[in-house]
Amino acid sequence: MDLRQRVEAVLEKVRAGLKTEGGDIELIDVKDTVVYVKLKGACGTCPMSSLTMKGLVEKSIRKEIPEVSSVQAV
Repeated sequence: MDLRQRVEAVLEKVRAGLKTEGGDIELIDVKDTVVYVKLKGACGTCPMSSLTMKGLVEKSIRKEIPEVSSVQAV
């Protein structure tokens, strides 16, 4: 399984939590060890989205895929 597929698998787990709040997340790209994602729905306009990005999304991805250096919102 390549890095992109592994990231998608983690995002599926994260997505379940986001959907309960009316949001979603889309994987835009993986370049080297940086993952680019876009928060959508309610999460895209939420004032807490930066905390969601760092506290939930990046933490979840880096826990399961330690070679990922960062997760960036686009």
